[in-house]
Amino acid sequence: MKRSVRGCYQSEGYVFARNAAEIGKQHGLDWVARLASNENPDPPSEIALKKGYEALCNANRYPDERQVSLNDALIAVHGNFPFVTGVGMDGVIETTIRTLVEPGDLVAISTPTFSFYRLSAIAQGAGVVEVPRGPGFTVEPARFIEACEEAKLAFLCTPNNPTGNGTSPEVIRGILNEIECVLFLDNAYVEFSDLDYLPLLRDYDNLIIGRTFSKAYSLAGLRVGYAFVPEWFRPYYLRAATPHTLNAVSAAAAVGALSDTQHVETARARVIRWRKELSGRLNFPVMQSDANFIMVDVAPFTSDEAVDRLARMGVLARSCRSFRGLEDHYVRVSIGADWENTMCIDAFGRLNP
Repeated sequence: MKRSVRGCYQSEGYVFARNAAEIGKQHGLDWVARLASNENPDPPSEIALKKGYEALCNANRYPDERQVSLNDALIAVHGNFPFVTGVGMDGVIETTIRTLVEPGDLVAISTPTFSFYRLSAIAQGAGVVEVPRGPGFTVEPARFIEACEEAKLAFLCTPNNPTGNGTSPEVIRGILNEIECVLFLDNAYVEFSDLDYLPLLRDYDNLIIGRTFSKAYSLAGLRVGYAFVPEWFRPYYLRAATPHTLNAVSAAAAVGALSDTQHVETARARVIRWRKELSGRLNFPVMQSDANFIMVDVAPFTSDEAVDRLARMGVLARSCRSFRGLEDHYVRVSIGADWENTMCIDAFGRLNP
């Protein structure tokens, strides 16, 4: 009966980072630095935990299908924009594609980047146009604009995963001035940069900006994503969304997290400090990053070879082999807790050809 499975799922799927517990058991390690998944090493805010527990006590009831409390909290923090929510950034991406894309439509994607854009678009029956980045993994606007001419929807991640570099708001404005399709700007890591794209929302009704609570807010396990959207788009997104997908506990914890600005500032300060430190001490070329991770060129090793060697030393990094369009000698390393970052420096110092 396996032949009944759709073709798009026969040969590929999302590639996850390796499991820290399994690596520890395999190599007899008591401590493993978890630097493969771009997580925040800090536990959630106490306020977020309190709000989540309060919601858990009422888990016998369905969550608010419109997430009014979370929507109001987002407005209080960011301003009076229309918002939508989802189960992580993935859920927002998937519902956006479901809302806009019909079988046969084209989706343009700036690559190398987060693989879920492509996987989700193909699952919806779309054709995918991959737009390779230029030198230094920078976006080449003319090339991207040309790819958008026939597209219904386009994805651009900034700061970009896995390369880490951001694209300036001025470049994004130039692209928006020339395209007619909807542009989904993935800002999952924007809290760790000085980039601000929100002013663009006032000028363009084809711009969606996606964000997440998984990184700066330490809620990766609760899966809360959201997006700033045009007013015209919101009602259609709500129709397309699967009912009650964002659970009440996650939504309540997100409301609490938004009120704890110090938690985010602490994470941001640590990332900026260690991002600079790691970039100068790993003995391999490191790409400039605006995110909570760095991408390291580990040649002459392949990505998997370097990741395997680092794992034996107790450092779990992410092989970039699965990122389409990226040469097979890059490794992505998250900024972790102080002890994890110190282990990382030591392990890379012992990573010799």
